[in-house]
Amino acid sequence: MASIHLNDVSVDFVLYQGSARSLKKTLLRSSTSGTLKHDAHHRITVKALSGISLKLEHGDRVGLIGGNGAGKTTLLRVLAGVYEPTGGRIRVDGRITPLFDLGLGLDVDASGYDNIRMRAAYFGIDSDEIERKMEDIAAFTELGDYLDLPVRTYSAGMTLRLAFAAATAVDPEILLMDEWIAVSDMQFLEKAQRRAESFVQRSSIMVVASHVEDVLKRLCNKALWLDHGTVMRFGAVDDVLAEYHSQQAGGLTPW
Repeated sequence: MASIHLNDVSVDFVLYQGSARSLKKTLLRSSTSGTLKHDAHHRITVKALSGISLKLEHGDRVGLIGGNGAGKTTLLRVLAGVYEPTGGRIRVDGRITPLFDLGLGLDVDASGYDNIRMRAAYFGIDSDEIERKMEDIAAFTELGDYLDLPVRTYSAGMTLRLAFAAATAVDPEILLMDEWIAVSDMQFLEKAQRRAESFVQRSSIMVVASHVEDVLKRLCNKALWLDHGTVMRFGAVDDVLAEYHSQQAGGLTPW
C-alpha cells in the first residue's frame, strides 16, 4: 500500500556566496521563492521548506494551496526525489508518477510509437504491458500515421497529445501534479479532462498544486496550506479552503 511520511523536513538553497559588495545587488535581483537569510560570510540562503511533517496514506487526494513562494512546487519536487531535504526525513512507499512537464524527455528524432515506449520505461512499465495498451494510446492521440514519424515533424498540439496520452496510460500509485492538466486544443480538451480524472482515480495517493478552487474541491479530499515554506493547516479540503479565504479577507498572502 502506498504511503508518504515526512518528519520535520526542511529544504534550504544557497542562492549566493561572495563579497559584501555584490550582496545587495543579488538580494534585489533575486526572484527565488521562500525566506531569504544572509550571514556574516555573505552567504544568502533560501529556506524553501521549514519543519514539514506529513503522513499520507492510500486514498488521500491532497491539494496544495498558498500564495506564490509558499513552497508548493518545492514540496512536490521533494516528494518526487528531485530535491533532497537538508533536514528531517522522508519515506515514500510506492511508485511515483510526476506530471510536472508533459513534454519533458521526448526524443524529437524518435517516432511517436517509440516515444510512448520510452515514456513507459521511464515510469517503470514493462514492455508487455505497454504493448497491450498501445492500441488505446494510439487511438486517444488521434495522430494516426503520424505516430510512425519523428516527433520533430509534429505541431505543438500534436506533441502535447502524444505526451499526454503516454503519461496518462500508466496506473500510478503516487501521482504528483504541479497545476491541473490543461490543453489549448479545445476539440481535445473535454476528452483530455475525462482521461485525466480517470487517471487520478486510478492512483493510490495524489498531491496536486493548483490555484483553481473548483479543481481542488472536485478532485481532493484534503488540503495542505503552505505559507513561506511552513504548514499553516492540513485537513479536510473544504475546511482548509474556508480558513484560507478567511485569512485572505484579513489581508494575508493572496491566492
